[in-house]
Amino acid sequence: MKLAFKTDDGIGRRANLGVIVLAADETLEHEFKRMIPDDGVALYVSRITMAPDIRPDTLAEMEAKIPGTARLFPAVAFDAIGFGCTSAATVIGPAHVAAAVTSACPGTQVSNPLTAIIAAAKALKTRRIGFVTPYVADVSAQMREALQAAGLEIASFGSFEEGDDRVVARITPDSIHSAIENVAAKAPCDAIVVSCTNLRCLDVIAKAERQLGIPIISSNQALAWHLLRLAGIRSKRPEFGQLFTL
Repeated sequence: MKLAFKTDDGIGRRANLGVIVLAADETLEHEFKRMIPDDGVALYVSRITMAPDIRPDTLAEMEAKIPGTARLFPAVAFDAIGFGCTSAATVIGPAHVAAAVTSACPGTQVSNPLTAIIAAAKALKTRRIGFVTPYVADVSAQMREALQAAGLEIASFGSFEEGDDRVVARITPDSIHSAIENVAAKAPCDAIVVSCTNLRCLDVIAKAERQLGIPIISSNQALAWHLLRLAGIRSKRPEFGQLFTL
């Protein structure tokens, strides 16, 4: 007996979002699942391989792997796709990241944490930032240059200077909170940016904002917010910081 059936618009009846996540990343997927509404918004993840040591040369190697990774997404009409690595997006360049993604998924909007952080700072009307990273000096320097080129002034800076992504994933939220406090104390700033998708920032953001009275922008928070806004999803989630109240 052949059974009758009907079809509908699937899980992503409001939006289909994709994220390319580093194979070594243990944090982005977990935090995204909390920030993405589950009412009609589908989130698809594809993993990209990379060396565990985060250096400019290992980050640049990922550009050639992006199209193949994007082809592993299901064949749905994506509203937006994010490349989930702040440092690699900086080294490769947002335009090259977007070109690599759209070569496999034509017509979709593309973001990355660097682009999203800059968009978030603009939306929050902030120009003078404190900047926290986990990166080794060469990677942090390139990120600082990219943010400054976008018109942001870096008032203070601090880094954990850790090159192993497996270790970065295990930096405690309390350590991240202390880093935010230390960087904020060095110079007056309008916001604190915490870079890296593998840092566990989500439970720190609202607490640090209440304490310091300024917005906290993290890589995962900014990327999720930007992808949702690109897809036309504008739900407010104040538990994830001032950015999600806009």
